Amino acid sequence: MRRMRIAITGSTGLIGTALVRSLRADGHEVVRLVRREARARGEVSWDPLRQTVDTSGLAGCTGVVHLAGAGVGDHRWTPSYKKEIRDSRVLGTAAIAEAVASLDTPPRVLVSGSAIGIYGDTGDRLADEGTPPGQGFLAGVCQEWEDAAAAAAEAGVRTVFARTGLVVAREGGAWGKLFPLFRAGLGGRLGNGRQYWSFIALQDHVAALRHLLEADDVAGPVNLTAPHPVTNRQVTEVMGRVLHRPALLPAPAPLLRLALGEMATDVLGSQRVVPRRLLDSGFSFTFPDVESAVRAALADTH
Repeated sequence: MRRMRIAITGSTGLIGTALVRSLRADGHEVVRLVRREARARGEVSWDPLRQTVDTSGLAGCTGVVHLAGAGVGDHRWTPSYKKEIRDSRVLGTAAIAEAVASLDTPPRVLVSGSAIGIYGDTGDRLADEGTPPGQGFLAGVCQEWEDAAAAAAEAGVRTVFARTGLVVAREGGAWGKLFPLFRAGLGGRLGNGRQYWSFIALQDHVAALRHLLEADDVAGPVNLTAPHPVTNRQVTEVMGRVLHRPALLPAPAPLLRLALGEMATDVLGSQRVVPRRLLDSGFSFTFPDVESAVRAALADTH
């Protein structure tokens, strides 16, 4: 594998931390974009909301992986937090794309974060990268998010949109909140449990990002989900079995709507998404089913 110099935003998040660790373990150079003054070697200062990037630190980068954005599930969706979710993605992506495009020698590739939320609620229908965008707040944000990377693509940089599903990890992300609940015997299906969850093991997600950095013939949207989406009821059964805990306490839909507000629409929604382009490009999953992904999360000691 050729040695790479990779710039990463969101490098302290769940996925970013794992990606930095993986790249450095294999001898690649990592440049971390930080939202403060750069203080260490390998740091570059940027401000996503003010749309400023110290482009001198990006010189010589093979690729850029843009993962930064406010957590969708971190707070109730008040009007102000919905604006933060949108602005952190759209403004930040525009800043990175314009910075990349301005370089005399731009990187070969920009892998820009996105999400399967772009498809909206797909019900029982399979969705792949050819499925048109759906309706709803997250679908609209995802469309704007991807559109914001136009400057990089127009400059000739291979631009990939990594449409991420639910990342199975013990700490961080939506799944990280499930583990303590199930360990305490408080886990259960959400709503009727028939909604599809399109998941991906954290280890496979990192491997897929690295694959996309090197897959020179892949551009545009790529779903980062395991090949076999499962229902919430199936997830509940697997979590209970693997953790040896009962999973008997369902969370009724009205209670979720009361507790979560507008976000409950997405929690109860169904997204049956498959990674057609990722598989077509030759990527192989190490943890293709939900039980192996859950067991991998529990075994992950970094």
